[in-house]
Amino acid sequence: MKSHTPVSTHIFLLTTCFLWAVSFIAVKIALSAAPPLTLVTLRMLISALCFLVWILIYGLPALPKEPKVWLQLFILSLFGTGLHYGIQTMGLQYTPASNASIYAVTGPISITLIATFYLKEKITLKKGVGISIALIGVLIVMGLETIKSFDLKGHLLGDILVIVSIAMWGVFTVFGKRLMNTLGPLEVITLTTIIGAIWMIPIGWAESHFQGFSLSSITLSSWAAIAYLGVTCSFIATLLYFKALQKTEAQKVGVYFYTIPPMTYVIAYFYLGEKIGMNLLIGSALVLAGVYLTERG
Repeated sequence: MKSHTPVSTHIFLLTTCFLWAVSFIAVKIALSAAPPLTLVTLRMLISALCFLVWILIYGLPALPKEPKVWLQLFILSLFGTGLHYGIQTMGLQYTPASNASIYAVTGPISITLIATFYLKEKITLKKGVGISIALIGVLIVMGLETIKSFDLKGHLLGDILVIVSIAMWGVFTVFGKRLMNTLGPLEVITLTTIIGAIWMIPIGWAESHFQGFSLSSITLSSWAAIAYLGVTCSFIATLLYFKALQKTEAQKVGVYFYTIPPMTYVIAYFYLGEKIGMNLLIGSALVLAGVYLTERG
């Protein structure tokens, strides 16, 4: 493995993080018209359809023959697609966004720890310093008020769900990278997405049935938000993420998650008219410095 990450991988990761940053707004819009598990089911079906179209254009990926590999794919579909999205979406209904944002910054740390134990990736001094600097930077971006608003009272269930979903993505990242030694990145993400969409169908149907929800009640803007989540976040972004994961270490991929909060704040500036303060500029500089050091580690 090369000591430094290819330029194309940096582009893939930054694009991925930007698309995921926009997803926070899209989820809010979609949840205003659809219950969480139904939303996730629709999102998964759209992304699975995108992968099926990809297969029709570029050909069917090599299917694994060993039952053990299919079992691994099914488990990954639980940790990285429907169950991950579902738990996170439900958690955001029960906990403040400030709590969720603070928990989210633990993602790169969990990826680093899991990758150290299971992929035998070494935590060098430079990587440790880089991850720490990026963490400080993202906390500065969030600002003191967000951190002070952190509160465990009254929404423990939501907090637990968000934490579980973040840990699940760490498992998905590390074990997905391991499975790429047997299958390619396209094969892994295509099969896990399609499998995840299939087993989410009865879950989404059950939620809609018991809540008396009808798809006809979804507004045009919410459909656009759901389509964005399915096409850009669960298809394009996840595909780019696994392509990048193939080219570099899981630790180096994980630290890019710290670029999401600064991007979210910039998007909020243009979309919601929120002001950009010095905390965003200083914090973003530290995040980029931390990413750079981790990449060089």
